[in-house]
Amino acid sequence: MHPLRVVLAEDSVLLREGLVGLLGRFGHEVAAAVGDADALRAAVAEHAPDIVVTDVRMPPGFQDEGLRAALDLRAERPGLPVLVLSQYVQRAYAAELLDTGDGSGVGYLLKDRVGQVEQFAEALDRVAAGGTVVDPEVVRQLLRRRRDPLEALTPREREVLGLVAEGRSNAAIARELVVTEAAVGKHIGNILGKLDLPLSDGTHRRVLAVLAYLRA
Repeated sequence: MHPLRVVLAEDSVLLREGLVGLLGRFGHEVAAAVGDADALRAAVAEHAPDIVVTDVRMPPGFQDEGLRAALDLRAERPGLPVLVLSQYVQRAYAAELLDTGDGSGVGYLLKDRVGQVEQFAEALDRVAAGGTVVDPEVVRQLLRRRRDPLEALTPREREVLGLVAEGRSNAAIARELVVTEAAVGKHIGNILGKLDLPLSDGTHRRVLAVLAYLRA
């Protein structure tokens, strides 16, 4: 993918500098690296980045200031890709992000995922290209719950939906499960039907499926 212009928001100086170095390693330009939500908003207004990478908890309250800023920015700039980093699993945060716009161009990852450098870089590229990424740990926790509206899904369909939530393409899911792409397409069709999702373009229906998954 072409180099990205990134605005980064992280209050930990150590992690912020580490992310700046990591992004530079993959050829991306960090237009601004800031430590609070107000500075994030100002940096986006000034630099018009290709993607925003932000922590959830930021000064002054260390609650969800980074997330709120990301949601505001998505409302002001529809289609602005945002990758949110969190210390802990919060399904509600991922669901709120997916509720913005049509749910495309958003990602929610645990900070531990940054250490898996290649996966982090792939997630960044996928979100910047308009994809949707949900941390695998969020997916694993959801798989253990087995509550509506997912009760109608077979174990294999839940497995496929989990991979969809991680942002995998049909081809990638087929490779993971060692099945054909046609089989994956059939499973996804069954999932969308059982979740009673409205007809629209395929990408948007996949996002709606992930939202149903997160809210289950």
